[in-house]
Amino acid sequence: MASSAASLYLDPQIRDWVLFPITLVMILVGVLRHYVVLLLQSPPKQLPKAAIREQKALARSQILRATASFSPIPPTYYHAISKHLSDAFESGIYLKDGPPQGDAPTTPANPLTDPAAMDGMMSGMKTQMVMMVPQMVIMGWITFFFQGFVLIKLPFPLTLGFKSMLQRGIETQDMDVRWVSSLSWYFLNFFGLNGLYRLLLGGDNAADASQTMTASPFAAAGAAPGQPQDYSKLFKAEREHLELAEGQYAWIGDGVEDRVLRRHRRA
Repeated sequence: MASSAASLYLDPQIRDWVLFPITLVMILVGVLRHYVVLLLQSPPKQLPKAAIREQKALARSQILRATASFSPIPPTYYHAISKHLSDAFESGIYLKDGPPQGDAPTTPANPLTDPAAMDGMMSGMKTQMVMMVPQMVIMGWITFFFQGFVLIKLPFPLTLGFKSMLQRGIETQDMDVRWVSSLSWYFLNFFGLNGLYRLLLGGDNAADASQTMTASPFAAAGAAPGQPQDYSKLFKAEREHLELAEGQYAWIGDGVEDRVLRRHRRA
């Protein structure tokens, strides 16, 4: 190799036996990782009927008050439904554990004792293991067999600040910054193949290890569908919202005859 960067030539066998294999292996490992994560994911557990009724009652009240200013429900039925929900929220009959007994304080549930939260944490840990182990194997394979290889030259100019990122494992100050080492090519593929994974596997894929490896395995516990919530406080707040919505109620059928007649007169 001469001192000038322009006189550096690569053997075509490096392209055929190093550059292409590294890229192909990383693509295939990403696709395989996606399907392994899908196999490890456990199916969502069915919520009990009492918990579903609890959620549906809250959603029904929210829809009722959200459409209060242009409600399609006549006044008699609207006020009856609103009063029924308000009384039910006050008495707690829609709570999955039943109405509260006396004035005993309710202690929040520990997420570590919730089976759904534990399943979420275990699923996150298994997903991270699937992400980390193949990348460690690939990095060890590249470091052992292709340490110090120069694989490709980028076709656009770069500043010297990119030298440490593109030439990892090669301590040469005179080399042009556009040359890429084998270890740097691994990191470029690691962070740059997400677009190809989206094209092959769809937008919601598990092949992008750069995002999953930075996430905490315990984050899935907070996002678990069975995360406990204090519905007694939610029902109390919703009851107050229903009372405020009573003052904003307006039936959309008021004066509909006059509106129809005015429209036909203009036509």
